[in-house]
Amino acid sequence: MSLPKPPVSKTAWLRTIQAVLWSFVGLRQNSESQQDIEKLNPFHIIGVAIGAALLFVLGLIALVNWVVVQPSGL
Repeated sequence: MSLPKPPVSKTAWLRTIQAVLWSFVGLRQNSESQQDIEKLNPFHIIGVAIGAALLFVLGLIALVNWVVVQPSGL
């Protein structure tokens, strides 16, 4: 008989987002990384990472479009 899985709490999602953002920056201690591996769901990490990368790319596209449209006053 298997035990039912507890529902994913809001803090688990926030911890996942925090771990992904720290990994994007590249500032992470090994001990914290090991704790994340033990506690976080890998599917959640993959989903948040894909979403964050997509937002980053869309933000860069929007920034480039905004800069190109600006009139040059030189």
